[in-house]
Amino acid sequence: MLARKNIDKLVFVPTIVLFILASLLFILGGNQLQTTLSSLLNWIDTRMSWAYMMVYVINFLFFMYLAFGKFGKIKLGDANDKPHYSNFQWGSMVFATAIDASILMLSIVDPLRYLQHPAFGFKPFSSNAYSAAHMMGQFNWGPMAWMMFAPATIAIAYVLYVKHAKVQRVSAAITSLQGDSTGKVIARHVVDFLVVFGIMGGIGSSVGMEIPIISKVLSRLTGVQDNLMLKIELFIILFILFAVTVFHGLNGGINRLSSAHIWTALGLLAIILIIGPTVYILNSETNSIGLMAQKFIAMSTNTMPNGGDSTAQQETIFYWGWWLSYMPVMGLFIARISKGRTIRQVLVGMLTYGALGCMSFYAIFGGYSLWLQQTGAVNLVHILNTQGQAAVVATVIATLPFKMIILALYCISCFIFLATTISSSAFIVSSFTSLHLDDGEEPSRWNRMIWVIVFIIFSFGIVMVGGFKTVQTVSTIAGFPLMFVCILLLHSIWHMLAAKPKPAPVVVPQPVVVRRITVELPRAVRGPMILSPDHAR
Repeated sequence: MLARKNIDKLVFVPTIVLFILASLLFILGGNQLQTTLSSLLNWIDTRMSWAYMMVYVINFLFFMYLAFGKFGKIKLGDANDKPHYSNFQWGSMVFATAIDASILMLSIVDPLRYLQHPAFGFKPFSSNAYSAAHMMGQFNWGPMAWMMFAPATIAIAYVLYVKHAKVQRVSAAITSLQGDSTGKVIARHVVDFLVVFGIMGGIGSSVGMEIPIISKVLSRLTGVQDNLMLKIELFIILFILFAVTVFHGLNGGINRLSSAHIWTALGLLAIILIIGPTVYILNSETNSIGLMAQKFIAMSTNTMPNGGDSTAQQETIFYWGWWLSYMPVMGLFIARISKGRTIRQVLVGMLTYGALGCMSFYAIFGGYSLWLQQTGAVNLVHILNTQGQAAVVATVIATLPFKMIILALYCISCFIFLATTISSSAFIVSSFTSLHLDDGEEPSRWNRMIWVIVFIIFSFGIVMVGGFKTVQTVSTIAGFPLMFVCILLLHSIWHMLAAKPKPAPVVVPQPVVVRRITVELPRAVRGPMILSPDHAR
């Protein structure tokens, strides 16, 4: 027992070594790797985009059928189980955990990319291009994306609360891999490795995008030179914040960050909507809802087989890989807080709180950046093409009243967003890589801290390579193997839901034989006394 408290029996050493080697490759390779990674991303976009698209389409249709069909009424728990959280509490936790600091940057910058390379063959910078630019990001963070969390969520929740089995890893929720044969044991370890691989890619992409942004904004705020030393200092601050949070576990640190997370997000959105061009933003969002409904099928299957500008399609593939990489983390988290809810309530809740929450960032932040570009207040597209994404974010925030306060709030929000997502991910990965945890037991602090260190090193390597293409490539590659995990989870869910329950054996009660002794009174007959045969024996 003492040894168990000091150190978990871990199965993650090969995974640790792999990510350290990859980190060293990024750090030593530096900018020279950008060309190689860009070529790899182009190959995936041209050769494998159909696979990403088909998995998302199949997944979305599958869960729409579950949500609004007969299986949607199935409760994830016993008949008398009630949800532990109110709808607002549940939705707030789902929204706060899913989004990280990247959305603060991407919701401002993505519309500018779509504006100069619009989808549907629209002319760049035309009125149609502005409409498509405002809508496209909401599609990439909307219903299709959020349903990608559902395979792990529903599979894990069903096993936990309906079958009452223990789930420590995603592989435990895949019915086709259950068993003690050598092949199935190996397959489960492979799935667990792919899950950790995906999580590392997603986390590395988040930090790889956000550290340069925070560095640039902080430079604008304080006047400190934006250089490598500032980025290293930010990594040290992040490491301390992550370490303290993960060290204290779920109840001592992560839950507190989640509460701060949701309020900073709502505060930023409210400020931009109120002091920005409110009417323009609301009109743009109304138009985007209609355009998304009109173009939803076309965007869901856009693989550009006959050529054309593939920027919109590349962005979608990047996001599809990124959302896939977060599927295990979000699936386990949402499953844990969804006991007592029906499958329909969980899926519809993800579509409303989750998808609408993310879309609101693109509606408000994206609408504001497009308004600045369209009115000529700032040429953000030129800044994006010449100075990069970080300069765009800093410029947009600087146009707001009380810009120093907003810049400070933005930096604080980025740290809180990153800390919430990465601390939760480190905690969950440490659970995946522990051989055995008893009910209610948390992974050892040593295990949790190891993963914080690995996250920081891997993310620092991505920052050293630099460039948004690097982030896109890492996310896309990380999500690729999880497509197969997704299909296995869909099969498991269908197998569990469609399996007819075995009828309980009918117990036929045995007739109770009452052995009664009958005696004829001597005066009733002449002769010897008559007894029952049993009594006679």
